[in-house]
Amino acid sequence: MSQVQFRYADQRLSLAGKNTIKAFVAGIFKKEKIALSQITYVFCSDAFLLQMNRDFLQHDYYTDIITFGLSEKSAPVEAEVYISLDRVRDNAANLGISFRQEVLRVIFHGALHLCGYKDKKKSEIALMRKKEDQYLRLFEKQQLHA
Repeated sequence: MSQVQFRYADQRLSLAGKNTIKAFVAGIFKKEKIALSQITYVFCSDAFLLQMNRDFLQHDYYTDIITFGLSEKSAPVEAEVYISLDRVRDNAANLGISFRQEVLRVIFHGALHLCGYKDKKKSEIALMRKKEDQYLRLFEKQQLHA
């Protein structure tokens, strides 16, 4: 079984090159020197993720991603990452970028959280964005040479 899996709650992700993306995500963990057991991305709607946000985090607002680390501190990463495709579509439109670029950013964002990057303080957000951009550029570069 693959270390990186895509699953679907109430929405399907239409995106070319899913296996390439999964392999790249596994590569992020290698580059960050973090052992990976398994990460499952679950794609869903705003309504689905809002309910999870309420039920598990006691937050009553929409979000594009929720990451649940399921492993012990010293064990290889095992996690579930929930992504609202509705939120990703809206964010892409608001940012004037493609859906593909935004969904890749959010997928990589979840992996980076599991590698230990945070995004609560301004300095953490800046570093997270830098790492997201770094991996987006690297992914696009690899696609050009594939």
